[in-house]
Amino acid sequence: MEGPQRLALLPIVLALSACTMIGSTGTVIPPAPAPSSIRDVVPTPEDPSAGGNMAEYEQSGRTYRVLDWSYGYDERGIASWYGEQFHGRMTSSGEPYDMYALSAAHRTLPLPTFVRVTNLTNGQSVILRVNDRGPFADPGSRIIDVSYAAAIRLGMVRSGTANVRVEAVEPWQYRVR
Repeated sequence: MEGPQRLALLPIVLALSACTMIGSTGTVIPPAPAPSSIRDVVPTPEDPSAGGNMAEYEQSGRTYRVLDWSYGYDERGIASWYGEQFHGRMTSSGEPYDMYALSAAHRTLPLPTFVRVTNLTNGQSVILRVNDRGPFADPGSRIIDVSYAAAIRLGMVRSGTANVRVEAVEPWQYRVR
């Protein structure tokens, strides 16, 4: 390949090398917005979601029972994050998933529920709106999937997972009213 042809490929090579991979080779971390540009969630009373609030459901051979209400929920475990491959897809509550919003997926909390997620390694904390079901990968230790924006705020994008505390916050949510 001649010199001018090599120079023409340089911008493409530089652009491709800027992509960072985590997890499998198919997972690309998109450019991160500044944490200060991610709008905080303000917990407000909402009606229970019409979708995703069944008494119980089955996923991958396991049966999950959705909690009747969020009051008192407080658990420690592993958080993971989900991003680009789900962006725009419908969540269990029937809303499109927005990887740039502060949201989360939980297997058993009523939808929607507001939770405070705290990264126990670095102390970063954020309020999230749970509007989806999951995580279903490694259900023995993973307790919540957070959005890409939440992962940025929690400082866990590169690692992919973090030890967290998840606490439901007011207003408490019921599965049905």
